[in-house]
Amino acid sequence: MPKKVSRRSFLKRFMGTILTTLGVSTGGYVYAGKIEPILLKINNHKLVHSNIPSSFDEFKIVQFSDTHLGFQYTLEQLAKLVEKINSIQPDILFFTGDLLDAPNQYREIDQTISILKKLHAPFGKFAVYGNHDHGGYGTDLYRDIIEKAGFTLLLNESTRIQMNEKEHIYVIGIDDAMLGRPDLQAAISEVPDDAYKILLSHAPDLADYATNFNIQVQLSGHSHGGQIQLPFIGALVKPPFAEKYFEGFYRIGSTNPLTLYVNRGLGTTRLPFRFLSVPELTVFTLKQEKAAE
Repeated sequence: MPKKVSRRSFLKRFMGTILTTLGVSTGGYVYAGKIEPILLKINNHKLVHSNIPSSFDEFKIVQFSDTHLGFQYTLEQLAKLVEKINSIQPDILFFTGDLLDAPNQYREIDQTISILKKLHAPFGKFAVYGNHDHGGYGTDLYRDIIEKAGFTLLLNESTRIQMNEKEHIYVIGIDDAMLGRPDLQAAISEVPDDAYKILLSHAPDLADYATNFNIQVQLSGHSHGGQIQLPFIGALVKPPFAEKYFEGFYRIGSTNPLTLYVNRGLGTTRLPFRFLSVPELTVFTLKQEKAAE
């Protein structure tokens, strides 16, 4: 009787075949499975807009995403990431979902909370649900970890970030698109239309809908940057709600356009490989755009 092949084994063999066929052979297979997944690229960007209050000039945001703890990304990597983030000294910190790969199989809850607690940001730490955070009966578990670690979980709601009595920005967080119930209308209901707004949505493709709400920036994850990108072919892994926008910056809409940034994330899922899609930590610095004289 033929031996039954698991989905994971099949996908691993499939990827090995692809890499070999394309001429990267054993070296490429080892790189994709053992080297690139443990690399870290820190990307620095400026977000410039006239709605940013002057007191928020040089306000520093750090976004991290998609650790998928329990699959390939380890607690040791997470601890080093926390040290790196703290060395950047962010004003505010955003996690855009998928903390655990399979919540119902994950056992290192206390250690994870202890590590995440060490993250420091004077204006707060905020998170949203990813699809894996809901999957595997993880909804309550994820909320418990995030809140015990000192994060505010934004579930179809907003929060005002106050610099002084008159100047502030808003952070909006919505539920995951695949396994949750995102409600942007509810989330933005108490946000002034002329405020500078940052939307946290695990799913990047919701940006097309977000353009209806005069939102300036959306930060997302989910795609892993395609996780595996091949020359002349492009990204191989584009999950639902990350099929249109899967890596980096996009400018969406013509009137009051929305700036979308899709973070490549830190971990892997389904396939224990990354190829030409290096794990990413993103630093954004706000800058008020001055009106032309």
